Amino acid sequence: MARWSARPRSAPSSAIEAARHGRDDVKARVHATAIVESGARLGDGVAVGPFCYICAGAELAEGVTLLSHVVVAGRTRIGARTIVHPFAAIGAAAQDLKAKGAAGALVVGADCVIREGVTLNAGTPAGGGETRIGDGCAFLAHAHVGHDCRLGDGVVLANQVLLGGHVRIGDHAAIGGASVVHQNVRIGAHAYVGGLSGLEGDLAPFGLAGGNRAHLFGLNLIGLKRRGFAEERLSRLRAAFRLLFSDEAPEQGVLAERIERAARDFSDDADVEAVLAFLRAERERPLCAPRRRG
Repeated sequence: MARWSARPRSAPSSAIEAARHGRDDVKARVHATAIVESGARLGDGVAVGPFCYICAGAELAEGVTLLSHVVVAGRTRIGARTIVHPFAAIGAAAQDLKAKGAAGALVVGADCVIREGVTLNAGTPAGGGETRIGDGCAFLAHAHVGHDCRLGDGVVLANQVLLGGHVRIGDHAAIGGASVVHQNVRIGAHAYVGGLSGLEGDLAPFGLAGGNRAHLFGLNLIGLKRRGFAEERLSRLRAAFRLLFSDEAPEQGVLAERIERAARDFSDDADVEAVLAFLRAERERPLCAPRRRG
């Protein structure tokens, strides 16, 4: 029979007092086999399952659930109602030898799902000291988020996806299973990377890429339709992508010239403007482009 209490056996009473935020109405449930270090903070309705370990600098917002065998390390904040499955390691020090063990932070948003064996690493001084994950994200089994990554809302990493350090991913982007993303790569909002891919370059918003090494196929049409994009909106994005990336129209010139023409032709389109802003931004990696014919 499971043994739940307001106080884990292995933790001093001061840990529970820290969890109370100075109030008497906090009702966190902590299994008797779990350890909550003094200084950890647990919000209303938090449930800490068997054999979990929560370090002193951690903060779990209201309604967070750790099912079992979860480690929450370092200066980690987990947002409201997030669910963490067994054997996940959240907020561990960066796997970056240059950081020399420097303490960083991890912020996980609300309503996320973190499945079995997921690892989310803290930030480093060189990357601003913080890894940040938005609301409503899903990390399937054994996915990894490296140090100093920044993920928007609604991002999905399928099983065994690996993100190198300093990766940036926009809202509602998704990455298929067993794919790898090179450090410092940017992935735009609503983009999709197919499974078993190796992404070395920046993927524009709304784009679909795949392969090893990954190249741009076109628009993420299935994903955009699922998110309710109307056909007129999709048609304009198709036209803009054709202008920007197609090798069938070499008369459009180099990318800089194509960007300027797209800015004129689609001056009133917020979606295209988001693509152009992404392409104009400073980048550390090459652009993920179509595979040229021949």
